Amino acid sequence: MDFLIRALSAKKFHRLMSLSDSQLKRQNICWKYVDSSPGYPCRVSLQDALLGERVLCMPFAHLKAKNFYCASGPIFVRENAKEQSLNMNEIPTMLRHRQLSLRAYSSEDLMVMATICEGVELEGEINKLLCSAAVNYIHIHNAIPGCFNCAVYRV
Repeated sequence: MDFLIRALSAKKFHRLMSLSDSQLKRQNICWKYVDSSPGYPCRVSLQDALLGERVLCMPFAHLKAKNFYCASGPIFVRENAKEQSLNMNEIPTMLRHRQLSLRAYSSEDLMVMATICEGVELEGEINKLLCSAAVNYIHIHNAIPGCFNCAVYRV
């Protein structure tokens, strides 16, 4: 089963990059310098931020469902993040070394399946979920902290 992993659009965050600290704080956003690696996976570049880099830490609505599954959570975006465009069936390195939670949703944004796996097993787990006709897309989260990483779509 062919799939495509999509990063968040860099355009969603451009206006935030030039805001003052006080303007960001009013939106519950702040800058943080990366002090460990890996540890700050950028949702735009789909790469782990490097030591010393600045990342925006912010809440993000990753599932704007019109039902009880609507959800948001914290994400990091690198200061100069370039939007990653992956090839079909390509897995970003930042996902390979993490324990992941996969949440599969229907076209009505209802969770229909879920699983946990190590990043090295990700392709197989994606394929198992996408084999179900009930699955429209998958969200990949970091398993322990629970934060959203990216979305997966059937090609």
